[in-house]
Amino acid sequence: MNGYLLFILSVLLLGYLIELTVALLNLRSLTPVLPDEFAGVYDGGQYARSQEYTRVNTRFFLVQSTVGLLAILIFILAGGFNLIDSTARGFGCSPVPTGLLFTGMLALLAGLLNLPFSVYSTFVIEQRFGFNTTTVATYLKDMVKGMLLTVLLGGPLLAAILWFFETSGPSAWLYCWGAAVVFILAVQFLAPVVIMPLFNKFTPLAEGELKEAITRYAAAQRFAIQGIYTMDGSKRSTKANAFFTGFGRFRRIVFFDTLMEQLSTSEIVAVLAHEMGHYKLRHIPVTMALSVAQMGIIFFILSCFLENQGLFAAFGMHQVSIYASLVFFGFLYTPISTILGIGFNAFSRRNEYQADRFAAATSGAGAGGEDLISGLKRLSVSNLSNLTPHPLHVVLNYSHPPILARIEALRQAAAQTAC
Repeated sequence: MNGYLLFILSVLLLGYLIELTVALLNLRSLTPVLPDEFAGVYDGGQYARSQEYTRVNTRFFLVQSTVGLLAILIFILAGGFNLIDSTARGFGCSPVPTGLLFTGMLALLAGLLNLPFSVYSTFVIEQRFGFNTTTVATYLKDMVKGMLLTVLLGGPLLAAILWFFETSGPSAWLYCWGAAVVFILAVQFLAPVVIMPLFNKFTPLAEGELKEAITRYAAAQRFAIQGIYTMDGSKRSTKANAFFTGFGRFRRIVFFDTLMEQLSTSEIVAVLAHEMGHYKLRHIPVTMALSVAQMGIIFFILSCFLENQGLFAAFGMHQVSIYASLVFFGFLYTPISTILGIGFNAFSRRNEYQADRFAAATSGAGAGGEDLISGLKRLSVSNLSNLTPHPLHVVLNYSHPPILARIEALRQAAAQTAC
């Protein structure tokens, strides 16, 4: 058997077995005993409902993963990639447009495979647990807008990458890296003013107690903001969130309208303080720098596998190409991506702990950050969060620490400060 094919099949199967094992361990870690920290916050019925939400989503994930694995195995072994390549080449275009057609057709097939799962998740699971507020019309509009954005933004970037690799020789990976970095930075500036308003309505926060409290806190931290907005997140889900967007003086604070309904003023300021902590502690630029460095590594390794005959034989391809090399390299890169993902998740969880401590120290969030703790508890309850995830599940999949670990860390920090 082709060595590349053996490696790729092994990676796919091993990855699936790891996902299956971790999911089953996570289900076994569910306990009917409510943690003492949530006594008086969760009642017995709500807590049981949160565990059922975890069970249902985990089983759904396993079904989706199994179907996805079978689909990609059949597609590879049946020569599906070569069929798509032949179809794309049949239009008689030059390499770059042919590459766009090839990638577009693969993306369309993947989207069609995922569509039933997305519909079921939104209109069956989320509806069953009282989260979904998305109408069919909104769902379809979101899907069309997402596809158009992918074509209008992703298409030119992919075309540039293909062109550089086709024309620029050994230094092409550097040019691709530069183009990708410029693209990411441009999207960061465009997102709050162009992209996000396509999907949601942003309304300046009304005058009142909350706006005054936020303005006072931002001024005390010497944190310049362009505005404070609410977002109509309730048009899709009852789940709550808050975030910063933009850079420099164009930074915006955005609250889901659902968050405004669920938390008190002091709790919202504490949550805001946590998000501001990421900026003050320079988590945002450091994370972006790490992502940029990772991107450079990816492009360099990719350049070493362009038009590799053995790799193309593994996928049953009759002709080699730059554009197919990009797709096939993704299979080879999967183990590296998984390892780096574990590292990035650990780094992100560390940053979350630091941002929590920043919020507790600067927002006046009650003794020991009690306002932040109570806000986190309310959000956990309203989102039916899993309070007892398995440690291995956390290591592989959590960019944020589990809620009980965050609360314990806040209490320990308060005790150290008191001492």
